[in-house]
Amino acid sequence: MGNTFGQLFRVTTFGESHGGGIGVVIDGCPPKIDISDADIQYALDRRRPGQSEITTQRKEEDRCEILSGIFEGKTLGTPISILVRNRDARAEDYVDVAKQFRPSHADFTYEAKYGVRDWRGGGRASARETIGRVAAGTIARKVLRAFYPKIDIVAYVIQIHEIVGKIDKSKVKTKDVDANIVRCPDAAAAKKMISLIEKVRAEGDSLGGVIECVVRNAPTGLGEPVFDKLEADLAKARLSLPATKGFEIGSGFPSTRMRGSEHNDPFEMRSGKIRTSTNYSGGVQGGISNGEDIYFRVAFKPTATIAREQQTVTASHEQTMLTARGRHDPCVLPRAVPIVEAMTALVLCDHALCQRALSWSKE
Repeated sequence: MGNTFGQLFRVTTFGESHGGGIGVVIDGCPPKIDISDADIQYALDRRRPGQSEITTQRKEEDRCEILSGIFEGKTLGTPISILVRNRDARAEDYVDVAKQFRPSHADFTYEAKYGVRDWRGGGRASARETIGRVAAGTIARKVLRAFYPKIDIVAYVIQIHEIVGKIDKSKVKTKDVDANIVRCPDAAAAKKMISLIEKVRAEGDSLGGVIECVVRNAPTGLGEPVFDKLEADLAKARLSLPATKGFEIGSGFPSTRMRGSEHNDPFEMRSGKIRTSTNYSGGVQGGISNGEDIYFRVAFKPTATIAREQQTVTASHEQTMLTARGRHDPCVLPRAVPIVEAMTALVLCDHALCQRALSWSKE
């Protein structure tokens, strides 16, 4: 079923936005990996609601409870289960939409598929489901660093609406990303982004944008052609996130305006290793990582819930007007940054375990 991600490092999330809680079960994690509540909590704090004036004002501490699989600060090799309880759910805010379909939400499609839906805040389709992904991604990062100590994953907001930041992806650090509430390392662009988000929020509207992610010091050999190419799994992981509408890796869509003589990445020897002098491939060739930085971008649509009256229909097929209630982000991108990083770690961890199994079988 669609609630489980990964082949060897398998992650299953559960829970609804306004139910008892959100959680995750992780199976296939190697033993003896150092992990603590604080490690997981740090990542959840970067994702949680109410962290700034430009995010949803739902007040959730998102305290993680490790229920199994970790003992005395180390993974046991057994299934890991983590729970975060919902404390500030307000189901009453959604009573009006119990029989109405909110435009561009999953209300209609969930009911069309299952014949029933949890209308409280979108239920399973809510971005609150990503709590489990972020918790699992923290553990995946720990596994990756046990295998590849220098690997580094950094995501950041590069664009909000038409405002585009100028960021050196080879040097950007997490502290630069978290230096402002919009999580854009370009301070000048960030100031404009924040101002625009505040303006649009006051107008009862919302904004979308682009998040870029870079993986530095990535190993060679990750990826399982032909159907499980590394970029294919990176794309699936990204497009499984709420509000995503596009994915491009390396040169992406602009490569369509280049010639092969411009786009090809020439090989060269550097520090005794085969490297490429350019990196239009985004660190992946033939579906396998080549040792260069892996970088990609993810497009997020404007938040679907807006404080404006919109046309819709009811479950009984009656035309009506709807003004949505509830607490929602006017722009999802600042809180999506740690989620993008988490899904990147999950993909790379799964492929790293696959590669180690393959390498072991060849010895």
